[in-house]
Amino acid sequence: AKQIIIQKVKDAERDIVYEEFKDRKGELANGSVQRFEGGNIVVNLGRAEGVIPVSEQIQRETFKRGERVRAYILDVRHISKGPQIILSRTHPSFIKSLFELEVPEISEGFIEIVNVAREPGFRSKIAVRTKDRDIDPVGACVGMRGSRVQGVVQELRGEKIDIVPYSENPVSYVCSALSPAKVDRVFIDEEEKSIEVVVPDDQLSLAIGKNGQNVRLAARLTGWKIDVKSGSSVEAQQEEAIKALQKIHGVDATAAEVLFNQGFKTVPMIAAADPEVLGAAVKMGADTGAAWVAAAAELEKAAMTEEPTDNPELEFAEASPEKAGDNSSDQTEKEEPEA
Repeated sequence: AKQIIIQKVKDAERDIVYEEFKDRKGELANGSVQRFEGGNIVVNLGRAEGVIPVSEQIQRETFKRGERVRAYILDVRHISKGPQIILSRTHPSFIKSLFELEVPEISEGFIEIVNVAREPGFRSKIAVRTKDRDIDPVGACVGMRGSRVQGVVQELRGEKIDIVPYSENPVSYVCSALSPAKVDRVFIDEEEKSIEVVVPDDQLSLAIGKNGQNVRLAARLTGWKIDVKSGSSVEAQQEEAIKALQKIHGVDATAAEVLFNQGFKTVPMIAAADPEVLGAAVKMGADTGAAWVAAAAELEKAAMTEEPTDNPELEFAEASPEKAGDNSSDQTEKEEPEA
């Protein structure tokens, strides 16, 4: 009977702890490192124990027993042994919570953190905005001489943080997200939700970042597919495209440049264009547009006819099921990254 009573008391204590922590999901928790179990860090939270799994730990971080640790309460589970509190130091919301502590304007609702993109232990980007025109959201998060953002950086043990202003204008938003790189020109495709960004040659490596980190984080932050190119490479591609357009009968260098600037960048695009739309775009009339469309179609047809068909390797590939299977596999592998 005594053991039953003791067990019921323990169960009641576990239920109380669970009820206390289940409503704290999404908050910060402070504790100390109690022990290590199979790579997981067990944290003493006072009345309960929390666990930072290996997947929620920053790779470059190391802790010692008894060391203070702060983490984000990711989940609270009710299991037979008692409440299981899952902690995280890699979750994007961990940074949001840290800024709420350091920046009163965020906790008071004057500044909103719209989104966070993070590669834990290396670099993060956060987008902020405010409805109060008298408040500079970026400056408020940085603080006097960087005091506020440095508090977060120290907690994350040196992780770099870029704070960018949020904008409803995707061009402005993407340009800000690519900071500290400077952007020269932007070409936007709203249907595909992709943006081609042209930067000066000396800014290319800065825009892309180490191992593509800067552009990758900017894409996650904004939700847009971003393609970064140098000014010289874009100019070279433009020159080649304009030369190709001049092969269309009746299209000279000036007309080719106008066509390119109006978005008709390739011969197939002109061949598929509406004559009236094409003529209006270059201010040459529907008749000229129709002539160019017909000439582009003939040029495209001629190019397809000139493709070699007597290639022995090609014939072998078509005849051999095994070879054809290999080619199909290769094609699939090449097409997957585009998706």
